[in-house]
Parts: sequence; structure tokens; C-alpha cells
Amino acid sequence: MKRIFIITILAISSALCFGQTDSSKSTASVSVSPKSTLTLGTVYSNNASYYGERAEENTPYVAVAATYQLKSGIYFTGQSYKLLNDNSSTLSAAAIGAGVTLKMSKKLSTDISYSHSFYPSYSPLLQSANADNASINFSYNGWIKPTVNGDYAFGKTSDAFVTAGISKQINLFSITSKDIVTITPSANVVAGTQHFYQTYIQEKKLRDSLLDIITDPLFGSSGNNSQSKTVINTYFNLLSYSLKLPLAYNRAHYLVEAAYQLSLLSPQAQTGKGNLNSFLTFSFYYQF
Repeated sequence: MKRIFIITILAISSALCFGQTDSSKSTASVSVSPKSTLTLGTVYSNNASYYGERAEENTPYVAVAATYQLKSGIYFTGQSYKLLNDNSSTLSAAAIGAGVTLKMSKKLSTDISYSHSFYPSYSPLLQSANADNASINFSYNGWIKPTVNGDYAFGKTSDAFVTAGISKQINLFSITSKDIVTITPSANVVAGTQHFYQTYIQEKKLRDSLLDIITDPLFGSSGNNSQSKTVINTYFNLLSYSLKLPLAYNRAHYLVEAAYQLSLLSPQAQTGKGNLNSFLTFSFYYQF
């Protein structure tokens, strides 16, 4: 059965790590296609994840994405996102990017990519402070699959992230001779800086003021103490630990996936201070 190339979304890791948009980061598969391919996808998520962290407000979204990959391993990506709690008629975010997948050996691959994202003013997304992202990924396709990913996000501020992960694809069963159901449990740990959070807090105050959410004159607080938090330091620290369980139905040209992610934030994480965040996504991808 043909292995389809899927687009992972913050993720715009990412970057766009919407999951790594925003839980969205966009990369092509680490496998180099024997021919040029076009993959289209659509994703629903109950919240946008940024390296396991999330905004104070809920940010459920739907996204559509496309990746065109050449036989050489060079690929081009495009995504658009709409927050479901955003009543405006405009998109909540969009991104374009390009990259290349290189086979360094039979099992070792590297992926180098760059993306630029577009956000409206006062975006509630954590990653909107840094619209540009450069990424490099190393993966080893053995019995288990260890990966190391480095991201440099820049724009209004700049941040660096390193993600180390491990995953294992398990074939569960087939319904017919032309399909297979798989589960791919994975775990990762993220370290990085957090300049982006200071920008997020500043812009959240502006959004709240535009919505007439002002400080109570008697008690001196709107009741949400986290609005006054600032980044104490911007040192490189551990940020989150995540477990993810994607259950997928695979056929020759399409994939349907449901995934659950649980992220434990470290004490150094500015947006959580050790809280657990959970993310649920449903995805559909079709390859031509």
C-alpha cells in the first residue's frame, strides 16, 4: 500500500505549531516521494497548541493545508486557519513555506524548512509574535523513530526551541486488503525561550481594552491575575512534556486520523506553571 505524505499542523512547530498552527508546524513527510505529489488536508482541533502550551482563552480552529512535493524532496506548503470563536469574516491565520527532505542514509533523514505566517492585528494565538520560522529536523526510521527538531522563530521578538521525541507506528488491523488501521504513540520534550509570551500578554491587554474589559475601579483587578504576568526571564528552559496518541485509517491515497495529546508544562512555562493541557484533533488528508 502506498504510504501517503501527511502535513502536520503549530504545529504551527510548530512552528506554526498550531500543533506545532498553532497546534499548528508544517512539514512534509520525512520520506522522499518517488514522484511529485500534491497532498491536501483539513484539520479540526479543540485548541491551538504551541509546543504544548496554549493561550488563556480557548482557541478551537479548523484549518486547510496543501503540500506539493517534488521528486527531488523539495516541497512547498500553504495553510489557512479559522478560529471558531472568531466572529469576523476574515481568516485567523495563514502561512506559506518551503523546504527540502534529504536522505542522509538508508534510515537517517533530515528536513530543512522555512515558513512565514500572516496574522491579523491583536491575534489571540501565542505564536503570532513571531511570524517567521526556520526549522531543521533529524529522524531515524528504525524499529522506533527518534527525532530531534530545532526551530528559530522570529518577528516581533525571537525564540529558539529544541524538541526531542520518540515514536513507534503500530499496525493494528485491516478492514479490507487495501487499508490498514495504525496507532503511533509518541512522546517528546520541548525546551526553549519565551520572548513570545510577553508580546502575547501586551496584545491581550489591548484586545481586552478594545472589548471594554477594563480593570474594576474598586478591587483593582478584572479577576484574571494571569493578564498581569510578564516574562521573568528569557533563558533557555524546559517548557513541556507531551504524549500523543494518533489513531489513523490509511488507504492508498487518503488518511483519516483522530489524535489526543496530553502536555505537562514545566514550572518554567510562562503560560501554565505546571498545568496539564489536552488537545484533540481530527484530520483528513488526500494525496494526488
